[in-house]
Amino acid sequence: MNPLHELMLKMADDALVLGHRNSEWTGLGPILEEDIAFSSMAQDQIGHALSLYTILHEKAGFEEPDQMAFLRNAAGFRCCQLVELPIGEYDFSLARHFLFDHAAAIRFEMLSSSSYEALARLARKIKGELKYHVLHANSWITRLGHGTALSHTRMQSALNYAMPFALGLFETSDGEDELIAQDIFAGEKLLQQYWEERIRLQLKKAGLDFPEVKDDAIYYGGRQGKHTAFLPLLLAEMAEVIKLEEGVAW
Repeated sequence: MNPLHELMLKMADDALVLGHRNSEWTGLGPILEEDIAFSSMAQDQIGHALSLYTILHEKAGFEEPDQMAFLRNAAGFRCCQLVELPIGEYDFSLARHFLFDHAAAIRFEMLSSSSYEALARLARKIKGELKYHVLHANSWITRLGHGTALSHTRMQSALNYAMPFALGLFETSDGEDELIAQDIFAGEKLLQQYWEERIRLQLKKAGLDFPEVKDDAIYYGGRQGKHTAFLPLLLAEMAEVIKLEEGVAW
């Protein structure tokens, strides 16, 4: 696949799948404010996915966004495994939100000066939305990190569990050197470097440790279509309505 198209596809798939996962908190949040916050972020993420699928459709001849979102099998997705995991307890969803949205915010900041104008224009719009996701995540990580002994322990445990999956966000793809040479995207290694700098700083403020992970413990594979058993189940649920009457015009 064209490296540029692969880059946009994995970004779209990450946003779509995590958006649907976060939407599962609608009506279940621990407090009303958080119920609304996670629902709003889920809408943002699904909107980001739609925008990226639309560019792929209009500029590169991919299927229409609805087909991309609902009518592919799991092997066709390029999302990282972090976003596929069930929502679990609220501490895990917060840890995932913190780790993912920092990476997404930095990625779109980097892409805002991309030589591919369609992506740069979208990135300049989305990075403003992600600023609020990051502020929300930092607020809760700090609040719970400095809360009770129990909240601190649970946040650290959730971060320890999520980190090997989060590092899979930065799995490189064939052709990335081409994107770097063409000033389209500066690459996953640089993104990870920026991300670790910010994450370490925020965790220190929260009194939490940055979990150290050995290379062989990182969950790679999502960018090559290798996924957890959770993704096919989620995709089947997401497509329940559209598959009732495939091809119908709404």
